[in-house]
Amino acid sequence: MAATPEQPATTTPRRKAGRHRGEGQWAVGHHTPLNGNEQFKKDDDGLNVRTRIETIYAKRGFDSIDPNDLRGRMRWWGLYTQRKPGIDGGKTAILEPEELDDKYFMLRVRIDGGRLTTRQLRVIGEISQEFARGTADLTDRQNVQYHWIRIEDVPEIWRRLEEVGLSTTEACGDTPRVILGSPVAGIAENEIIDGTPAIEEIQRRFIGNPDFSNLPRKFKSAVSGSPHLDVAHEINDIAFVGVNHPEHGPGFDLWVGGGLSTNPKLGVRLGAWVPLDEVPDVYGGVIGIFRDYGYRRLRTRARLKFLVADWGAEKFRQVLEDEYLKRKLVDGPAPEQPAQTWRDHLGVHRQKDGRFYVGFAARVGRVDGTTLTKIAEVAEGHGSGRVRTTAEQKMIVLDVAEDQVDSLVSALEALDLKVTPSPFRRGTMACTGIEFCKLAIVETKARGASLIDELERRIPEFDEPITININGCPNACARIQVADIGLKGQLMLDGEGNQVEGYQVHLGGALGLDAGFGRKVRGLKVTSAELPDYVERVLGKFQEEREEGERFATWAARASAESLS
Repeated sequence: MAATPEQPATTTPRRKAGRHRGEGQWAVGHHTPLNGNEQFKKDDDGLNVRTRIETIYAKRGFDSIDPNDLRGRMRWWGLYTQRKPGIDGGKTAILEPEELDDKYFMLRVRIDGGRLTTRQLRVIGEISQEFARGTADLTDRQNVQYHWIRIEDVPEIWRRLEEVGLSTTEACGDTPRVILGSPVAGIAENEIIDGTPAIEEIQRRFIGNPDFSNLPRKFKSAVSGSPHLDVAHEINDIAFVGVNHPEHGPGFDLWVGGGLSTNPKLGVRLGAWVPLDEVPDVYGGVIGIFRDYGYRRLRTRARLKFLVADWGAEKFRQVLEDEYLKRKLVDGPAPEQPAQTWRDHLGVHRQKDGRFYVGFAARVGRVDGTTLTKIAEVAEGHGSGRVRTTAEQKMIVLDVAEDQVDSLVSALEALDLKVTPSPFRRGTMACTGIEFCKLAIVETKARGASLIDELERRIPEFDEPITININGCPNACARIQVADIGLKGQLMLDGEGNQVEGYQVHLGGALGLDAGFGRKVRGLKVTSAELPDYVERVLGKFQEEREEGERFATWAARASAESLS
């Protein structure tokens, strides 16, 4: 600080004006971009890149794309460059982005609430076959992801998706991402409240809205009125969880500040009950807080979870009420503990209208365009015009008459889509991995599929609920910290000193009202080749040592390091 007549200089050195830039929070006057991401967002809204894609890049080709659009703004429309084939995991953190980039894209179709008609599903499948070399992965956020997309084909893909009411708008980027919803909303016999109207209104008001298209980072949300707690509410930036208020009836309990990656945090309850028609307003208030008060200086601290951790639930609720809603929220109860362990809706279940829904599993969410079109045909052939994706990389066919159920199950099984899968197929999840992802270090999808097959062969009698989540890097897209067995990809040395693919092991994570992060045993790593042996061994120890009715996560928390190794 310079000396003034009113404040003489002293012998103590002082920090120069402007040296302390804060966290880049707009609400306290820090509007100057503090990193490259904030600069390109200030230079041009990510939503505007669509025009350039349609009028320039799709006509002139990949090499015409501006770098800030290529690795930045195109994400606002669901597009990421995919990994160039043949680059091993040891080079992931060494090569420059342009060295990792292939001239093809991953394209994410957002499916809010997991809601699809069979016509929409058929179009998704046809696009996969025509433009994506057959790729179409089911994600753990209810989306579908394509690979091998050429920029020249993107406008036509958009046209076909939008013709049937789908889009890729803000499927990626520093935006309000897809809104998770109960895949059995509006049909389940035991549903507390149907959140579908709130999801639709949030879509209408906030998705593609320039007022909310420049957030500090991504914003993940969930709305579910299911007593099964089926949308992983604990790890979303905002979640509305169905509850019955003793005075006001069905509504939602409000959670904020969840997220995983390299600094995982569970969401916290604000203790507020929100009626259905107020959910969009509260959503708007919370996303407004994130936009205005979120930390923009460092990308590693630019998620809502860090602001919630610093403020605490009480202050966060006060700011929400006083500055954004301009009214007090009603105090409300916490959700009840789910009655069952699995929350994926697999199997055959009666709907409240007397018909049935049928949930089924592919291996680690990996399907293809041909399979998706066949699912649409099978569903329609058994009287259904509606399907759903789940937050567990699964799918559901709705509205099946009782006399059609057995035939539908047989038709799905013929496609290798299991309605009553083994615990291993049911509970194994994998991210995209090194096959396509530029951040990945190891393979995941094929590894997960082969692990399922191997465990089914080795221990067919195992029938306990178990989740095995496989991630190709530390970013936790496959939720490794909240799995019974979480596997974080890394390179390691095998017994002969060779560098090979492997995993750091997390044990005993869980979601639900007893949610928690997995335990890491010092030095516990396993090579990819040794993975089936390790999982078989640790599950055997669990069966030997567990107490009556004890879940794997509970056992893992008390087991010795020797039993877990």
